[in-house]
Amino acid sequence: MLHYILKRLGSMAVTLLVIITLTFFLMHSIPGSPFNEERATSEAVQKNLESFYHLDEPLYVQYFLYLKSIATFDFGPSIKKSSQTVNEMLGRGFPVSFELGMITLIVAIFSGILLGIIASLRHNGLIDYLAMTVAVVGISVPNFVMATLLIQQLAVTWEILPVATWTSPMHMILPTLALATGPMAIIARLTRSSMLEVLTQDYIRTAKAKGLSPVKIVFKHALKNALLPVVTILGSLAASILTGTFVIEKIFAIPGMGKYFVESINQRDYPVIMGTTIFYSTVLIMMLFLVDLAYGILDPRIKLHKKEGK
Repeated sequence: MLHYILKRLGSMAVTLLVIITLTFFLMHSIPGSPFNEERATSEAVQKNLESFYHLDEPLYVQYFLYLKSIATFDFGPSIKKSSQTVNEMLGRGFPVSFELGMITLIVAIFSGILLGIIASLRHNGLIDYLAMTVAVVGISVPNFVMATLLIQQLAVTWEILPVATWTSPMHMILPTLALATGPMAIIARLTRSSMLEVLTQDYIRTAKAKGLSPVKIVFKHALKNALLPVVTILGSLAASILTGTFVIEKIFAIPGMGKYFVESINQRDYPVIMGTTIFYSTVLIMMLFLVDLAYGILDPRIKLHKKEGK
């Protein structure tokens, strides 16, 4: 296990370096400068600003200077908001984005698994068809469209929930629902198909023959094996949720990283673009790593195969 963890940490470091390199050079390949829109600024002042941010240096020099700065976990100052550093923006915005993402992931996992279990136990029945219809709608409708529909119905028409900001649990409901619908639908469909396959296995028939209750059969014997395919997609789902928060945060005026990231792209604020990209990439890579470990815990056969191959 230790050898596997060290090997994965090495590959994760290489992956992160590739992401940093590609983002850096693609970002700088776009024509123009962050100071092009500041027409009131004199040419001399613009040159001083470019010198301060090392934008007048050759690109490879900027690249190595940036690698040196992030090695000390310093993402530098924002170009457009010179009074703030990228680290301060991350410290202020990421906890909100992370809270939204984690709440969404928990809601999607539990509601999706429950919906999938109910659909599999009522296979080809009315409940099964209704559950899968909800799943198809959830997969088909993008989260920003779902957000608009929820705002229109629950906030404007019925006035049940507040529209925007992130100041109370009531404000969390609409953005969480908008983000969770798609992942919940994917988990529900996957859980249903996996449960239908597991419920036909011999050990399930044996459990039924012993007179075990349906609840015990499902939650003690069937569910663990049925969740293996779900665990494998949690990493990618977490990635889609965390990146999806950017759009949802903009729609609901949530003070998370989405606000800074979208603004930084429009304003070509290079340090903020790089800082948020690196930070989120690190989080997502770590989540994929944890999913792999969880998969190995749920399915001990993976460990056995690795031992035999040594």
